[in-house]
Amino acid sequence: MAEYPRPLPLPTPETQHFWDGCKAGELRLQRCTDCTHTYFPPRPFCPACSSRKVETFRASGKATLYSYIINHRPRPDFGDQPHSIAVVTLEEGPRMMTNIVECPQTPEALQLDMPLEVTFEKASEEISLPKFRPAQTPARG
Repeated sequence: MAEYPRPLPLPTPETQHFWDGCKAGELRLQRCTDCTHTYFPPRPFCPACSSRKVETFRASGKATLYSYIINHRPRPDFGDQPHSIAVVTLEEGPRMMTNIVECPQTPEALQLDMPLEVTFEKASEEISLPKFRPAQTPARG
């Protein structure tokens, strides 16, 4: 596998479950078992009530586009093509920063509130990065 052109995250004991999920093709979130708050990024306590009674679960992988910018400045690791830097709202509530892929990188194509689904880019043997693409509409029968 070729070396990934950008710095990769370094999992910690608090985030390892998230990166293990990404490697397995699952987006994993955490939820407080005391107040039921669902949150991202991973941490060992609830940001809403500070409880340490938290659980990890497999998220749906569905999201909507909350905000984005299109970077037109060439970068060696992205080539000379524009790319989006986006914030998505996960179906479960939290927001996360990501890139939108498999979609033209134009304001006409990147519509706020558009439905998205997670996909994973294998960056190394240990790290797969969650990115989002336009949701596939089910075939009509």
